[in-house]
Amino acid sequence: MVMGELTQETDVLVIGGGPGGYAAAFRAADLGLDVTMVDLEERPGGVCLYKGCIPSKTFLFLSELILDAKRAAAMGVRFETPTIDLEGLRAYRNRVIDQLSEGLVTLSKGRGVQRIQGRAVFENSQMARVVGVETTRIRFRHAIVATGSYPIPFPGSPYIPGGRIMDSSGALALADVPETLLVVGGGYVGLELGSVYAALGSRVVLVEMGTQILPGVDRDLVRPLHRTLDRIFTDLHFDTRVAAMEEDADGVNVTLTGAKETTERFERVLVAIGRRPNSDDIGLEHTQVKVDPNGFIQVDAQQRTADERIFAVGDVIGGFMLAHKATHEGKIAAEVIAGEPAAFDARAIPAVVYTDPQIAWAGISETEARRKGIPFQVQRFPWKASGRALTMDAPEGLTKIIADPDTQRIIGVGVCGRTAEGLIAEGVLAIEMGSLVQDMALSIHPHPTLSETEGEAAEIFLGTATHILPIKKRD
Repeated sequence: MVMGELTQETDVLVIGGGPGGYAAAFRAADLGLDVTMVDLEERPGGVCLYKGCIPSKTFLFLSELILDAKRAAAMGVRFETPTIDLEGLRAYRNRVIDQLSEGLVTLSKGRGVQRIQGRAVFENSQMARVVGVETTRIRFRHAIVATGSYPIPFPGSPYIPGGRIMDSSGALALADVPETLLVVGGGYVGLELGSVYAALGSRVVLVEMGTQILPGVDRDLVRPLHRTLDRIFTDLHFDTRVAAMEEDADGVNVTLTGAKETTERFERVLVAIGRRPNSDDIGLEHTQVKVDPNGFIQVDAQQRTADERIFAVGDVIGGFMLAHKATHEGKIAAEVIAGEPAAFDARAIPAVVYTDPQIAWAGISETEARRKGIPFQVQRFPWKASGRALTMDAPEGLTKIIADPDTQRIIGVGVCGRTAEGLIAEGVLAIEMGSLVQDMALSIHPHPTLSETEGEAAEIFLGTATHILPIKKRD
């Protein structure tokens, strides 16, 4: 110990201030525990608030407005071509972030959570050192690791702040609207941010090493989005790899290999090929915590690591890298530490792709059911039969329900279309409650709404759907 160092004690040390970290800290404080939260940022929120979920959805909402203005022409309303004020867009994004982050500061203070800005590193299973602050050591009874993840860089091309090869954070900085943008990766991050730049005026080319966008997501949900991307993106290249990238002052030369090898030039490149856990350089080797070969911390259903004093939540433990999953896990960890009976037993973790149209799903998908040999029955309600969808010029969507063929219990729900983000919540509740298709079908849905599509999808199982011809039963 260095002379002059200060050491403090706390019941719960939370490392990381993102959705998993601050949810854990707040819940632990509500349960009467003394809580200290250490994070690199001055205010809570994490990557989700500052460089992920919130800024991306802010820009996606604005891009949706631009696309809606174009659609309105077919409805008899014409707008002038929008003027893009990048400074105004960035200012709006910052206002949203500031309001939410200040709210989290207020909630932290109201709960008595001590916040320390710095980088926490374990010295052992009871002590952590915080780099860069006056209080340099913290003795804890329990710790919760919520350090999140970071974007995987393209091999040989590290991200340089302000450079033309960008990760998601660089893209959300919105330095400019490039004339040409290459998106590397057909997952949700690439599709969402590519859609933003396309709406703002960039000519977007997407390359995906696989055969389709959103690998693993049911194809019927993806098809309407694929058709839209065919219109708003300049090109979609599948079975294509980026062999090399060379950046200069004005752009990036990219070598693509697929059916043939080509070299193309883009003003900017967005690399969106996945994320890795922030588990290195936090001193886990000084504890009993175990990580898998990919660096993810291993935990049980109560978020416990192999070290009895240390818990972990969120992206750093792998699985679905989603803020709402991390929040749920953070609360579980806090409750277990406080002696409450808690465990992660969710039947349905909803996922949403905030493109236009949106895609959302929860529970067991058709793809997963086939892969695992799970018996299932599926029915789909096409939005072309929905009055509300037609009033919104959104007929390409669909709502599907996946059910156990013997019990008719709902085991999965999928939606593609406008506001799928909100519609999926009914599906999550149905799955968690063990609802039967009859339960959803007999629940009265308001008319005209998109939520009716969930009720009618359920009614198809019963042969009572109003806006779809009944399925003829075999003799």
